[in-house]
Amino acid sequence: MKSDLEKSFEFIIELEKLKSIDRKIKPVGLDRYENSAEHSWHIAIVALALGDFSNEKIDISRVVKMLLVHDIGEIDAGDVIFFDDNGKEEAKSKELESVNRIFGILPEEKRQEFFDLWDEFENGGSAEAKYARAIDRVMPILQNVNNNGQSWQENGIDKEQVLSKTAYIADGSEVLWESISKKIEVAFEEL
Repeated sequence: MKSDLEKSFEFIIELEKLKSIDRKIKPVGLDRYENSAEHSWHIAIVALALGDFSNEKIDISRVVKMLLVHDIGEIDAGDVIFFDDNGKEEAKSKELESVNRIFGILPEEKRQEFFDLWDEFENGGSAEAKYARAIDRVMPILQNVNNNGQSWQENGIDKEQVLSKTAYIADGSEVLWESISKKIEVAFEEL
């Protein structure tokens, strides 16, 4: 039987696969697609930097933990662009299977902790989850705004789609939504 330490090592090595999952957006100024591991790291830092703009008082360490585990299911399910409603529905069940498999590698207590964080993010009910979900949307918008709408243009996404599907940013931070929605408007005027 594997020790808790060996199980943890196995989990850590499994996470390496997240580095091979390409997203549909390029990092600002680069000519390659971002991977899911980069995205998770970046939004964790963004959450820390913008934490003062949350609508409610939040436990920022819990937010960071959610952001670091929320895309782990993409290891088996892959990444689906946020605006693909049909693909997202199918991917959700695959992600659930994936996180159960991957978190199942861990010792029971850690498995439950990580699953609970993932589930809290997915359901978006707590103040921390609302803020984390807002931050998860803010970064790709900022990337598009600063990359001439690269992902929006490549995937045929129009301004109304972006505005309507990302308005829930206000649930986590009205201040961020006010600023980001203006940036979206300006970006589409310049495309």
